This record gives sequence, C-alpha cells and structure tokens, in this order.
Amino acid sequence: MAQTEAKTENRPRVYGNFRTPTSKGLAGLSTAGTVLLIGGVVGGILLMMLNLWLVALAFEAVILVLIALSMQKNKHGRTLIERIVRRAGWANAVYSGANVYRAGPVSRVPSGTTKLPGISARSKITEHVDGYGRPFALLEVPQKHHYTVVFSSEPDGGGMVDQEHINRWVDRWAHWLGMLTDEPGLTAASVTIETAPDSGYRLARKIEARMSPDAPVFARDVINESVQMLPTGATVTRAYIAVTFKASVRAGGRIRKPEEVADDLAARLPNLTLSLNDTGAGVAAPLTAQQLCEVIRVAYDPAEAILFDRAHAQGVAPELDWSEVGPQAADTFWDCYHHNNCWSKSWAMSVPPRSTVQANVLQALIAPNPELVRKRVTLLYRPIDPARAAQMVETDINTATFNASSRNRATARDTRETRAAQATAAEEADGAGLLNFGLVVTATVRSKGELDEAEAIIENLGTSARIRLEEAYGAQDSTFAAGLPLGVVIPDHLALPSTVRNAL
Repeated sequence: MAQTEAKTENRPRVYGNFRTPTSKGLAGLSTAGTVLLIGGVVGGILLMMLNLWLVALAFEAVILVLIALSMQKNKHGRTLIERIVRRAGWANAVYSGANVYRAGPVSRVPSGTTKLPGISARSKITEHVDGYGRPFALLEVPQKHHYTVVFSSEPDGGGMVDQEHINRWVDRWAHWLGMLTDEPGLTAASVTIETAPDSGYRLARKIEARMSPDAPVFARDVINESVQMLPTGATVTRAYIAVTFKASVRAGGRIRKPEEVADDLAARLPNLTLSLNDTGAGVAAPLTAQQLCEVIRVAYDPAEAILFDRAHAQGVAPELDWSEVGPQAADTFWDCYHHNNCWSKSWAMSVPPRSTVQANVLQALIAPNPELVRKRVTLLYRPIDPARAAQMVETDINTATFNASSRNRATARDTRETRAAQATAAEEADGAGLLNFGLVVTATVRSKGELDEAEAIIENLGTSARIRLEEAYGAQDSTFAAGLPLGVVIPDHLALPSTVRNAL
C-alpha cells in the first residue's frame, strides 16, 4: 500500500496502490497457462514428427480447451478451471460427510464435548502471565506449531475527531503493522471488528459501579430509568487483534516447546499492546482464557451472549472449558453455514480497492446494522520478512512489466499495475514494511429466510467500501472460523502449496 500525502495535515489523506499478486504469462495467461501452451506446442510437434496426426490433433484440441477454460474468468478473477475444482472439492466433502458436525454426549466426539469443528478442532488453550502481570490466553494449533495471543479493545471511533488526529492514528497503525514484519517468528495477524445488539447489562454494571451512595434519590431514579431505556436498539462494537507466532523463530530453526513460546511472548506482549494504544484502538489488553472461551462460544451461539452478560452483572464468573466452546450441531452448505440456532454467510475480498481511498473507507462496512444479529469484519495480515520484501517488490515490477509488454497493446490496467508496483518498490526501499492482506465478512441471522436480506446488505456495504466481495462457496465453515480471533492461517491449511496456487 502506498500513501499520497495531502498538502496540509488537516486535509484527508488518500491511500492506494493495493496490488493483487500475479504471475508472469504470455498473452494474458497465467504461469500455468503459459507452461500448458508451450507444452502443447512442443507435444504436438513431437507427435506430428512420429506421423501420429490424429493423436496430435486430439492432443492439441484438449490443450486448447484447457487454455480456453483457464482464460475464462468471472468478475472475481476466478477461472473456469478453479470453479470446477472448487465444485469437485465440495462434492467430495459432501460425499464424505465432512460438511456435517455433531457434538455432545451422544455424538462421536471423544469425551462427548462440544469442541470446535473443522480446522480448529485440535487447538488447545493455556493461560500465562505477561510482563505487566496480566493473564493472557495462549492458543496452540499443534499440527502447524502455531501460537496465538488475542487482544481486546473498544475503539475510540472517528466521531468528533479532527482530521489531524485521524491522520496520526493511521500513521501509528501503519507503524504498528510495520513492526510486525520485524517480530521474530510472527507469521500472521488479524483485526476483527464485531458488532452486535447490546443486552444492557454492561452499561448497568458500569453505572452501578460508579454511582455515588450519597447521590440524591431523584438523580438516582433518573439514571436508573435511563439505564433501562437506553439498551433498547443499542449496539456494542468490539475489536479483537490476534497475533500468531510460529514455534520456530526462523525458517528451519528449532521447534520450541509451548512453555518456551509462552515465556518469550510474555516478555514481548507489553510492547505490542502499548504501541496499539496510540492507533485509536483504545486500551488494548490480552484476553484471558475464560474471556476467549466466551467470545468464541457466543460466535457459534449468539443467544448465549445475554446469559454471559447477566452472569457478569450479577458478579458470577461463568466457567467455560475450551472443549465446550464449539456448536452442538453445525451444517455447512454451499453458500451458508448453520450453527446451533443461527445461520451465517461469509464473504472474502476478491478485488481490493482499485483507486485511492481515504481513512474512513471501511466505516459503513464495520458500522452496526440492526438487521443482523451479529456482524464481523476481519482484516487478515501476513507480514513479509524484510529480507524477502526487496526481492518480492522487484519481482512484482518485472512481472507487471512483462505482462504489459507481452500484449500487442498494453491496457490501462497494465499501465496502472506497473505504476503501482514501482510505487510499492519505492516505499519498500524507504523502509516501509510489506504485508499481504485480505478481508473476511461474516453476517449472522436468526433464520434461513433472512439470509437473502443479509446478502443484499453486505454486498451493498462492500460496494461502498470500494472492494469486491465474493461468497465463500464451498468453504463457509472454514471462512467463518477465519473471521474469528482464533489465529487461523488459512493458506497453511490448504492442500495446494502457495506457489502452485499463485501460478494458476
């Protein structure tokens, strides 16, 4: 991402040069398509040299069909081959029963618990204390040797804030993201903005704790009446920041034990939270194991949110185990996800903003919506090691230049891609960090009949944010999990390596 400075500090800045990774290819083809084209030509010539004319003709026909399929892209940039592969994968999941999850005492889940389904099923949680004496939950994914810490905050919001202050927040947020590229062993980070109806118990608890016992009766009655009336139609906005580390500090290094990772992170968390406080995120603090259990449990069963709020208001601390935070029943469909008594639909960003944007570009998307039971907007970041960043930006310039020159006539989009790659390389040379990023949106409603309205709402909000959202067809359950503060690094759980996916 490149930044264009405004003339004065009090004017809104604009940001841009978001680029989708591409691969080199001839005549608009991807790397895989180009290899297929060259292989088809060479194979056809060899067959004709052997006088196998009919075989050569059939071979070339198959190659041409595959190339044609690889060039047919929809508005999200998905080729027809990708869509066929996705359909085949979904059919296999349905055939094997992987889209159905049942938990509880009469299920096949060991010990009859309600563990998390899918890619988070093997996760474990422990609690430790950081350098400030704050307890924090450490979430472990053993199969990938990933460890995640989640921070919570209540953002300040941009209302009644002057532009100079907003610009400063963006600068400090950019600085915090740049810090992630220098954090040893950090593999991913995510920011989840969740909006939901407010039960009113939180407000009542805060007012009661601050009310003076010597206050006049009339004043107390007015405040109590206001507390009872305000929660009607009110919403609550929460932010969760998850940072995920590898067990090994460097590639090929020794895989550390969980205790070693916990001790290392305990010393590093204070600096991460302290620098977050200056970004407009509010006061950031790590979630305890109990708090993280409640957050995930409510995501799968929103009806329990009021039960937890009521228990905290009464001074009773609920006790949840990590093996109890999943749904009792979940069914994944091609275009939606049914968990307990709610229905959810998830989208992923397929096209980033093509033009420059201002700091408030996502404001409408993350704002509360009364038609939705719950809404989560999650930004996913994958910091790139500074040692690789310089090579990557140079490769991007070469790729953009090659793709533009391989056509008979370069398009305006080719020219823009080349300029964006050059701007990114210039900023990286000046010391800016480089990150891959994505965005996931999840909307939860009470019944299946409300999904159509939720779909219309989210797609309109995506348009206002200048991004293109694609429904997570055939992957609603895993995309739902990716939108939670669980530290799920989706690319590391895919069967195809990233190099192969980027070449398609």
